[in-house]
Amino acid sequence: MTLAERLLEHGIRLSSYGQGGHKIVCPRCSHTRRRHKADPCLSVTVDDDGAVWNCHHCGWTGNVGAQDHDAPVPSPRPRKPKPVKLAFTPGTLPEGVVEWFASRGISRATLEAAGVTCVQTWMPGCAPGATVGAIAFPYRRNGEVVNVKYRTRGKRFRQEKDAEKVFYNLDGIAGAREVIIVEGEIDALSLLEAGFVNVLSVPDGAPQRVREGDIDPEDDAKFAYVWNCRTELAGVDKIVIATDADEPGKALAEELARRFGRERCLRVEWLAADGTLRKDANEVLANDGPAALRDAIASAKPWPIRSLHDTDDFREAVLSLYRDGRKRARSTGWTSLDPYMTIREGELSVVTGIPNSGKSEFIDALMVNLACDHGWRFALCSFENPPDEHLSKLAEKYTITPFWDGPRPRMTEAVLARTLDWLRERFVFIRADDVAPTLEWVLEAAAAAVMRYGIRGLVIDPWNEIEHHRPANMTETEYVSQALGKIKRFAARHGVHVWLVAHPAKMQREAGKFPVPTLYDISGSANFANKADLGVVVHRVPEAYPPRTEIHIRKCRFKSVGRLGMVTLAYDTVTGRYSDISELSASRDDAGTEHGRGRRPRWGGDD
Repeated sequence: MTLAERLLEHGIRLSSYGQGGHKIVCPRCSHTRRRHKADPCLSVTVDDDGAVWNCHHCGWTGNVGAQDHDAPVPSPRPRKPKPVKLAFTPGTLPEGVVEWFASRGISRATLEAAGVTCVQTWMPGCAPGATVGAIAFPYRRNGEVVNVKYRTRGKRFRQEKDAEKVFYNLDGIAGAREVIIVEGEIDALSLLEAGFVNVLSVPDGAPQRVREGDIDPEDDAKFAYVWNCRTELAGVDKIVIATDADEPGKALAEELARRFGRERCLRVEWLAADGTLRKDANEVLANDGPAALRDAIASAKPWPIRSLHDTDDFREAVLSLYRDGRKRARSTGWTSLDPYMTIREGELSVVTGIPNSGKSEFIDALMVNLACDHGWRFALCSFENPPDEHLSKLAEKYTITPFWDGPRPRMTEAVLARTLDWLRERFVFIRADDVAPTLEWVLEAAAAAVMRYGIRGLVIDPWNEIEHHRPANMTETEYVSQALGKIKRFAARHGVHVWLVAHPAKMQREAGKFPVPTLYDISGSANFANKADLGVVVHRVPEAYPPRTEIHIRKCRFKSVGRLGMVTLAYDTVTGRYSDISELSASRDDAGTEHGRGRRPRWGGDD
């Protein structure tokens, strides 16, 4: 158990766990006060032995022991600058502003309790040095203002530059086991008006760009507040997601549930007493009153999770199936392969093949296609690939240009630098440099990558490099079944597609060739075949020229994803790219190697 988890057992959440002193609100007494609820009266000191605390208001003291070893958090990106400390000066609340809020059902008392004021400030669209009147919503963490959002009557918005990204009303959930998350500050104030205290609002609203029901990848970086507030939310048992009823609001809700874990999330439907659909919490408050708002929150339904549903969870899906037919999952990027295999979140692919058949190369190429076409992010737990070598292979597949000197000119250093920037935004690495990598360790790190980076794909390559501690009274078949069950539950919980590479048992040549293995040839257990949603065998054709690789789909659990069969792809030995046979270029390079055209990157090979 980590130090953070030990402190959370006492309701104590720190913004960081570095050694030294920390001051936060007290989970025992702060919420009971009539005044100064946000004063940081609890002093917490962290050192090598653990943590001790003392409340200067109620006298509560205590201590916990030192932390255990934490699972790693994949973090290849540069550290962000330290959040600025704001010297926020509250303004006044003009009667006109108070009346405007009152027309939306929010009282002066609620505004004052939340610290909402009006100030003169620069806003986008103003001339340099000019100011206008704006409503100010202070964001507090442990009693300190760490960000301020400003809004004008004309719906222009601004936040403090380089300020810390956190939820609005973060101090209001101290010690709470249940929280409500809405899409804006006015929705949060509406719930405060209705008597709720444990309310959070996302700082940037819902992303405006939604693609295929998902957050547009360009907006995904705005979710930094989820990771930044992970400590405050770690001890929360129930998260009620109450975003807007429009498409961006639904996409935001789905992404929040995916990152927090669907099993502890509930969703709200904004319905008036007469069945009218409302847009958000404030529209319910303004039109139907606080009682209706409380009823809507009380009627929140558990988030549908893969293993537990009632019939209503499928109603819209069944109607859509009836009207529109089956919808395919994500394209692999290869036209010839898509009829046999597509990629869907929340599922497990088991990939096998004889040594040097190109299993890892194929998964790398597939990930680059998914990143290019669908904006996916990935966590790579690749035990046999050093990160620098792995990144060089991914760079080749993205640029369609060799990393090394050879029969074709290598990529320039400028192109490589830009490609590394692209890769940084889409791939993180789980490394086991100083620990024995158990399956639990890998999945814990991957869960952190979901929350921090929003990954949609996880690669575990290969299975036999994981440290397996099988109990003496458990057969290998039982152990593999249990382990694969853990992987599938992780995938379903977080909406992540997992690729697990597993080597076959040693095979004998037949007529001088290795036969194409099956999933039942994987060393260890038939459960690799039984448990997989997709079972893929990668088999390189050694005598083919130009080089060819066969992709055998040996298992496909769902017809909407694909079907059994085999597709041959062209393989470019210089860049590790795979191409549809029909897309082979007629041209050959100086060495006579035929290579596929494929998709081009955003810049050419000669910067």
